[in-house]
Amino acid sequence: MSRLTRPLSVAAAVVAASLLATACVAPAPYYYPAYHPGYAQPYPAAGAYPAQVAPTGYVEYGQVANIEVVQGRTAGYGPTGGGAIAGGLIGGVVGNQIGHGSGRAAATALGLIGGALAGNAIEAQTNAPRVYQSYRISVQTDHGAWRVFDVPHPGDLRIGDRVRIENGQISRY
Repeated sequence: MSRLTRPLSVAAAVVAASLLATACVAPAPYYYPAYHPGYAQPYPAAGAYPAQVAPTGYVEYGQVANIEVVQGRTAGYGPTGGGAIAGGLIGGVVGNQIGHGSGRAAATALGLIGGALAGNAIEAQTNAPRVYQSYRISVQTDHGAWRVFDVPHPGDLRIGDRVRIENGQISRY
């Protein structure tokens, strides 16, 4: 019976460690801010001119006046203790499998403490605030109105390029 118990315990420890590794090491989802393509924004001072919204299906042409980098930050949150608990459990199981005789208790205790510290550090890294950047493209239309687009990447657009605005999408013209 004791010959069967040890391989099962080792297999359980390996499965638990792999589950912890995949759960805690995966990065947090990366979300861009809500984009408002094609919304009209008075430029250069907010409120200086009334906002104009283009009807659906309307095509406008203009020129890229400005491209600026907008940096944002997601709100992170600290460790909840779940990583420390899971890491401690896995570390204790692995430590128990490593130790023999009277050293088993010491190995279990060291595995428990080391696993808890590692699990807490992994959870803190996973829940840390993330910094992202997007681009704000300002376009002056041929009619003199200003349109502002927040995009994840400007692509091949440069200041001075002619653009086409159709259905809230901007493209090089």
